[in-house]
Amino acid sequence: MEDKIKIGISTCLLGERVRYDGGHQHDRFITGTLGRYFTFVPVCPEVECGMPVPRESLRLVDDPRDPRLVTIKTGIDHTDRMKTWAASRLDALEKENLCGFIFKKNSPSSGLFRVKVYTEAGMPRNVGAGIFARAFTERFPRIPAEEDGRLNDPVLRENFIERIFAMRRWRDVLKQPRGLGRLVDFHTRHKLLILSHSQDLYRRMGKLVADGRTIPLDTLHRQYEAFFMDALRLKTTAKKNLNVLQHMMGYFKKNLSADEKQELLEVFDQYRRNAVPLVVPLTLINHYVRKYDQPYLKHQVYLNPHPLDLKLRNHA
Repeated sequence: MEDKIKIGISTCLLGERVRYDGGHQHDRFITGTLGRYFTFVPVCPEVECGMPVPRESLRLVDDPRDPRLVTIKTGIDHTDRMKTWAASRLDALEKENLCGFIFKKNSPSSGLFRVKVYTEAGMPRNVGAGIFARAFTERFPRIPAEEDGRLNDPVLRENFIERIFAMRRWRDVLKQPRGLGRLVDFHTRHKLLILSHSQDLYRRMGKLVADGRTIPLDTLHRQYEAFFMDALRLKTTAKKNLNVLQHMMGYFKKNLSADEKQELLEVFDQYRRNAVPLVVPLTLINHYVRKYDQPYLKHQVYLNPHPLDLKLRNHA
């Protein structure tokens, strides 16, 4: 993946002064760290649908499932305006082939989770989603989407970025002529990554691929993509990762000395006790993969699902 990965982003997170008060919400982790790997497609729903900067602030009101977007002081309803613009913008974004989207938290247009929705009595409830964010996730349910604030959580950050890189690898497969062999190769390389998220979907995907010759290729690829992204959306845990680590250890049963085996088991236990992060046992496994030239494991994406310098597996 020599080219940068294209993802959508709320424009204010890039430092552009597009917020209602004329300010921005520049996120240097996004533009600095992630910017080394991602190309950003900026979207500001409120400005792009014709609102000025600065402008009267907005809020969501009434039904959380289909709220109205109104100005706070004057009560001007911008719902239809926003929805009409969103439909057109989503058509354009479909052509961008995005592999992810980072939304601005709490925004009545772009917030993804727990956005305030006000009742007729003026009481807020944190139960909504921004109008554009909701439309995006309904139109593109498989594209990884997250809020900027939640990226401060190391588990959520790792899960989101892992899914973006996985989506890019899958998109690279779809660019090639459809064939069962390519799908089998992709699945084989991702088996342990899938297992680290869901044993159930791991089994179901294995059966799907095994039955591949009986399924039309387009249908097979659609079903596989749905399973694949649904599996990766489930967060990994220490227990799930330990299952995969022990599974990988089994590939070295004819190679490891007694001391090497004991060292691995000790490191696994340290990880289980939250004394060391996941990167520690994985570094040791990677060492043995190279030392013993283990043919199956050296092609497993689980060992290197994203660039090491992002340090996504360094949290304990």
